[in-house]
Amino acid sequence: MKYYLLAGEPSGDLHGANLIKGLLKADPEAEFRFWGGDLMAAAGGRDNLRKHYRETSFFGIVQVLKNLGTIRRQMRECQADVAEFAPDVLILVDYPGFNMKMARWAKEHGIRTFYYIAPKVWAWREWRVKAIRRYVDRLFIIFPFERTYFPKHGIEPVFEGNPLADAIEARRASLPTPDEFRRRNGLDERPIIALLAGSRRGEIRANLPLMALLSKRFPEHQFVVAGVAWIDRALYEQHMAGSDIRYVCDQTYETLAAAEAAVVTSGTATLETALLGIPEAVVYRTVWWQVWLRPYVLKVPWVSLVNLNLGRECVAELIQSDLSVERAEQELRAIVAGGSKREKMLADFDELRTVIGGPGASDRFAERMVEELKKEIR
Repeated sequence: MKYYLLAGEPSGDLHGANLIKGLLKADPEAEFRFWGGDLMAAAGGRDNLRKHYRETSFFGIVQVLKNLGTIRRQMRECQADVAEFAPDVLILVDYPGFNMKMARWAKEHGIRTFYYIAPKVWAWREWRVKAIRRYVDRLFIIFPFERTYFPKHGIEPVFEGNPLADAIEARRASLPTPDEFRRRNGLDERPIIALLAGSRRGEIRANLPLMALLSKRFPEHQFVVAGVAWIDRALYEQHMAGSDIRYVCDQTYETLAAAEAAVVTSGTATLETALLGIPEAVVYRTVWWQVWLRPYVLKVPWVSLVNLNLGRECVAELIQSDLSVERAEQELRAIVAGGSKREKMLADFDELRTVIGGPGASDRFAERMVEELKKEIR
């Protein structure tokens, strides 16, 4: 069968690549075409990569508005290529701003559509649920709590675990020991606190200054920020100025694996940190009016994926509009070695791994997709 996959950012490239590998196991004659990145190209054939996510990733309202013409042109280009390929199924991987429009187009043109990794409609933009129900033939979800959310809105989803477990297990054996990590990056012997300040410039501007202030209260630890290559190091250094924070690039899992604890900006990183077994505090700084509006616009009681999936508060969530570090210090001291909350949090992380499901999710999702398509053929 023929599969056309659409992924528009690095995480989608990772999960899309693992899904392609699973589809090849379930359907050895599978043919692919896709928008994605290097990982999908390695899994499904570089000649089948029609557009790299480097050309399609526009984050934030300003970037989107500045590139509206480019986005519209890319949409037309994508639609033409899907139509020319005539796939048995269009598989949309996260990236809802683009992919929800493609779902509508596909429905109007009689192309079967699977959505893999559902848009986070349970947090914001809940109106998208109606579009999912109308335009998506099968929804594949990766968070256990979504199994109860979507049926309430008339959608029966498929859950087979979380592909993050696959990504982490694939990397775990190759991760350096803490001592090796220190040697590679010229760090001293103090215990490490990992800083994950976000993957977007706005997140770093908002959260890294608080993390820098926090680091000064823990001279017995060394704070290491895990940077990402698509953001200029100068931005990190600007907000680390005056602190002793060390910088490493594209070593997120390596930094976490070497850390005693972590301070993490809300997002997928909260779940990755927990699955790696590193106690964490979640910090997210935003403007005061967004904090004030949070109870009215956020559809869920927590922002971290750890708490959402466990259905209770496991990790502290510090959502604030100023640079106060007192509570951040209190929560971090509670989870470093000897801290009062550390052992309970580690036990909660063990439970989380069970709730999320073990490795093999990508293969299980692929098997279900092939089964669904074979039903249609019969």
